[in-house]
Amino acid sequence: ISWWTKPARRLLGLRNNDSGQPLVNFLRQPHFVRYLEGNNYTDPLTSHAPHNLEQHLQVQITQFGQNERMVVVRDVTRLHHLEQMRKDFVANVSHELRTPLTVINGYVETLMMSGEIPKPWLKALRQMEQQSKRMDVLIKDLLTLTRLETNSTEGNKSQVQIPQMIERIITNASVLSGDKQQKFIHNIDSQLSLAGEESELESAISNLVYNAVKYTGEGSEIRSNSYRESDQLVIEVCDNGPGIDPMHIPRLTERFYRVDQSRNSATGGTGLGLAIVKHVLIRHNGTLDIKSQPGKGSSLLCRFNLDSSSDSD
Repeated sequence: ISWWTKPARRLLGLRNNDSGQPLVNFLRQPHFVRYLEGNNYTDPLTSHAPHNLEQHLQVQITQFGQNERMVVVRDVTRLHHLEQMRKDFVANVSHELRTPLTVINGYVETLMMSGEIPKPWLKALRQMEQQSKRMDVLIKDLLTLTRLETNSTEGNKSQVQIPQMIERIITNASVLSGDKQQKFIHNIDSQLSLAGEESELESAISNLVYNAVKYTGEGSEIRSNSYRESDQLVIEVCDNGPGIDPMHIPRLTERFYRVDQSRNSATGGTGLGLAIVKHVLIRHNGTLDIKSQPGKGSSLLCRFNLDSSSDSD
């Protein structure tokens, strides 16, 4: 450290005789050390303050000169607390909704099994059953997102065999396809594996494949590819469906964002699938690349860095 401002002195606990000391003497967290040495400063890093675990700092690094770096530190404690309140609210509301929804589902199913329901009421009950099941899926997705945002994966990682996982997903997708006579093609490197939480990875890739099933028509083609590209493991899901206007692509991973409101309602989607995919990839040091054009289908690529989190045999 060669120079600092008064706010930096306060946030990092610097003293006059700290000039020339390495920054990692003050920000000792392993994730900050990796961030500093990784030389990829596109996104800022959030970390605890050195002397106050209740205080949260956002660190942004800019390179300049001869291997020099300018470090900007911001106090984001208030923003962190607001975000935590949002997560807690969603989790609590979702949990509280499950009990009354279970009761409603129980009564609807009981009435549906009764042979004395008049025909006009039978249609209404079927719609109630359909919408209650849709709400149940929505609650489950919200709880999944909350868990992804709050839980750590460090203790749950294992070496996930990618070929076996994709085979399971395609088998389930073919059942979901039903009578649509969709064609499933997969090209899978049989030697690929990835260090991660298997249920989360399977959930993310399933979302991509199931979306292709839901949003493409009869006789459509759905391709799943997995391969190693340099130091990355790539899992790709492609279809020859209606495609998406590029203007929507930057917002597709937002919660509840819908390209077509009527289409989402018809397929029973919650608008949370790609948000779940995004959070799973973030937790596994991965990124999602979406390519699509109207009338030319869609291609979604999950890229995982192998050098730091996994390896293939």
